[in-house]
Amino acid sequence: MKWMIASDIHGSAFYCKTMLGCFRAEHADRLLLLGDILYHGPRNDLPDGYDPKAVIAMLNPLAQNILCVRGNCDTEVDQMVLDFPVMAEYALLTEGNTLIFATHGHHFHADALPPLHSGDILLHGHTHVPVCRRAGEVTVLNPGSVSIPKEQSAHSYIILENSVFTWKDLNMQSYYSWKIGTDIPESNRLGGIPNE
Repeated sequence: MKWMIASDIHGSAFYCKTMLGCFRAEHADRLLLLGDILYHGPRNDLPDGYDPKAVIAMLNPLAQNILCVRGNCDTEVDQMVLDFPVMAEYALLTEGNTLIFATHGHHFHADALPPLHSGDILLHGHTHVPVCRRAGEVTVLNPGSVSIPKEQSAHSYIILENSVFTWKDLNMQSYYSWKIGTDIPESNRLGGIPNE
């Protein structure tokens, strides 16, 4: 299965439309959204094209293809207007023998790991910064933000296919990849945070 993984749309119709264009062009089977779908939140500036109702109208027709976890800006009101579940704190996926714990990142992150085994993956958004690094025995991944990237990172998403995570910008240009079970070279880490 080919997954597209994205996070932190924050109500931007402009970037949601661009992201969904990438989803279709990538021919991904499913779209995993790591939260913060409709609201920009009090700490963020309004993203370009802020229009939550337009985002709803774009995402609902794809409800059968979307798996979503709840972000810190997502509420019960959002669930009332979205046709796919958005209130789960996490989702569990497997890729081969590897467990992937997908969450938003405001509760679980590199400094507050969920109960995981050696070799498992913690996949989260929230920081708006792409990451691929080790946290002890666990690999921590973050696609960055679709609409409000931080630390001079790209508007980005991840493609997961055949055990390879590939980070891409919204022009569908790949800028980093990592295969499950391989080392993360010190010089090629994303996020600028040292391995632990």
